[in-house]
Amino acid sequence: MVSITQLKYLLAVHQTQHFGRAAADCHVSQPALSAQIQKAESFLGITVFDRKATPVATTAHGLKVIEQARAVLSAHASVMKLGLGVEGRVSGSFSLGVIPTLAPYVLPWFLRAFAARYPQVDLSLYEKTTDELIDALSHSRLDAALLSTPLQEASIQERVLFYDPFYLYAHRDEPVLENAEVDVTRLDPHKLWLLEDGHCLRTQVVNFCGMAQPRSNLGSVRFAAGSLETLVRLIDASEGYTLLPESHARSLPARSRVRCLRPFANSTPTREVSLVHPRQSWKGPILDALQACIDHSVPRALKRTDPAGVVMAIRPAG
Repeated sequence: MVSITQLKYLLAVHQTQHFGRAAADCHVSQPALSAQIQKAESFLGITVFDRKATPVATTAHGLKVIEQARAVLSAHASVMKLGLGVEGRVSGSFSLGVIPTLAPYVLPWFLRAFAARYPQVDLSLYEKTTDELIDALSHSRLDAALLSTPLQEASIQERVLFYDPFYLYAHRDEPVLENAEVDVTRLDPHKLWLLEDGHCLRTQVVNFCGMAQPRSNLGSVRFAAGSLETLVRLIDASEGYTLLPESHARSLPARSRVRCLRPFANSTPTREVSLVHPRQSWKGPILDALQACIDHSVPRALKRTDPAGVVMAIRPAG
């Protein structure tokens, strides 16, 4: 018979493609994990992993085993939920991913309140890019994530939280700040500072600005930042501009908001922000509690249930 533990070990090796990393993730020694997997393979009469491949590869028969293992583990978790979720308690472990352009600004809105209200939830937070979070959700390594949506992923359910409009942030001496509103068609692509590849916000900004290959230009310097804060500091110290979501703009000093921030004319680029999770998640009570806590904490200006007033919404891509 194949045990629940053995199924977890099989899934861990499939996800990491490495016996050592799988053992570390499962908090067991590698020999112990390997022995249990060999027992499972012997019972099933199937070689699940090609150990000669680098990285370790799952065989064709093994993929069918992995698919069923996921289903069994999900059903097992649902059964465990019946015992852990009695009397309406919100408790248990929960892993939440957040993209870098949301984490520093949105997490402080609700994190302390959630921890105080639900002390029995063991919440783990992970800051990663959109692609990394979607992959983690699809392979059951995360329970939920805060992402820019819609994602058009059939296996993922999206709970819209708020709409986050964008503004132009520019160096205080940039001529574009002379007007109360910014005409996007007059932006110089060589002055536009961007995040590095892998951030969905980079693609969103490029799409809105209609620039095929924008590049930040400071003489011979080419730079793609890893955070919005870095972009702001570079612009303050040099020249140029970037697009900032309101969730970040609220963290700027009041003087910077007045001098360096401008709305766009004619259209308002906006991103939709959602709490996303696998459609077959069994952690509904925690998801409901988390959504309610975030909804309560969102600034009133962002609480739009219908983005009908937004002329052009920024959609994620990558």
